[in-house]
Amino acid sequence: MKALELRITNFDILMKCELFELDNGLRIAFQEDSSIQTVHCGFLINAGSRDELENEHGLAHLIEHCLFKGTANRKAFHILSRLDSVGGEINAYTTKEETCVYASSMNEHFHRASELLFDIVFAASFPDKEIAKEISVIRDEINSYKDNPDEMLMDEFEEKLFPNHPFGRTILGTETGISQLNQQNIRSFVDRLYSTDQIVFSCVGNISRKKLMRFATEYLEKIPKRIRGNIDRTIPKTTVFDETNKRNVNQVHTLLGGTSVGLSDDKRSHMILLNNILGGPALNSRLNLNIREKLGYCYHIESNFNPYSDLGVFQIYFGTDPAYYKRTSKLVRKEMNDLMDKALTPRALAMAQKQLLGQIALSQEQRSSIMISTAKSLLHFGRLDTFEEVEEKIMEINASDLQSMAIESFQPNRLSSLSFIPEKQ
Repeated sequence: MKALELRITNFDILMKCELFELDNGLRIAFQEDSSIQTVHCGFLINAGSRDELENEHGLAHLIEHCLFKGTANRKAFHILSRLDSVGGEINAYTTKEETCVYASSMNEHFHRASELLFDIVFAASFPDKEIAKEISVIRDEINSYKDNPDEMLMDEFEEKLFPNHPFGRTILGTETGISQLNQQNIRSFVDRLYSTDQIVFSCVGNISRKKLMRFATEYLEKIPKRIRGNIDRTIPKTTVFDETNKRNVNQVHTLLGGTSVGLSDDKRSHMILLNNILGGPALNSRLNLNIREKLGYCYHIESNFNPYSDLGVFQIYFGTDPAYYKRTSKLVRKEMNDLMDKALTPRALAMAQKQLLGQIALSQEQRSSIMISTAKSLLHFGRLDTFEEVEEKIMEINASDLQSMAIESFQPNRLSSLSFIPEKQ
């Protein structure tokens, strides 16, 4: 086991962190925090729906479900009861590029939590009977999404933005497609993608370094070495579209956006700050202030920037009464045009930088969030950022940087739009 250099590129790391790489290629991030009574740990795997073959649509998400349904050592009931019986929690999620399995518990139950995670990630048995059950569960999950216009809008938007590419397919899959998946598909995907050099174990909480190393020696170091190396992910071709579809909705739901910079681009920080100014989570974002607060046209309006390994997706969402739809659309475009046409004043820039740094600091109150963000940094960059390095990077952004990023991302010929309007209209 060797220690890794603590230098970083993500915007979420505030506490002292130790990084290690085992001989089998698996990496560990550890942050001891004696101020809490809990521990949060998890495995982050560099495999998601984007890595599915054409006949595997929905497989990454199905695997996430089936990890909990039996191992070589436990049945599903014992997995689900192991942490819950002591007040802990275990969960998982799948994205386009990642699968994460994580747990939280009292610090005295660290071994119980970490050993359970190890068991379900590396010894899952994927029983045929349980696979059939989870396919049924996911069908219900797919139908629940169909009842949510926000979710359906986003799925359809990305399907149109990235046609004929796994990046544009829904993470859940289709009812027909997942019904054809089986244990052989699952094992093929896991064997192909769950390699030790693409897995990070991250831990934050009130446990000692000695206890963590004992777990690593007893379990993690014994995992056979499997090196995948560089991931062959093709960059999807994109299309530009402007569509309005009638649906069984009461409001008009609109998504406007396109592609932007990815995780590997140094200008990622520019887009993060720009998005925060335009429609980030703060109540004083431009979209919220000038459209929701000033005019009352929307209850929900926001912008989001999701950077992936080689590209990013930028989107603005709003839901509004049909009577306000056209006016709201024009106002959204106006806010984007203003950021392209006018550079921020020094005062406005300083306020925006200070706000983003404050949001980053507040996000660190959630230790489980630190655990996951640390794992992401180590998985994608091989290093982590101190808060001082994050602050320096954000404070280096100038008004010209933000205006250039706005011009690069907000040009009308780069943006696509999809709206759901009421059928009765």
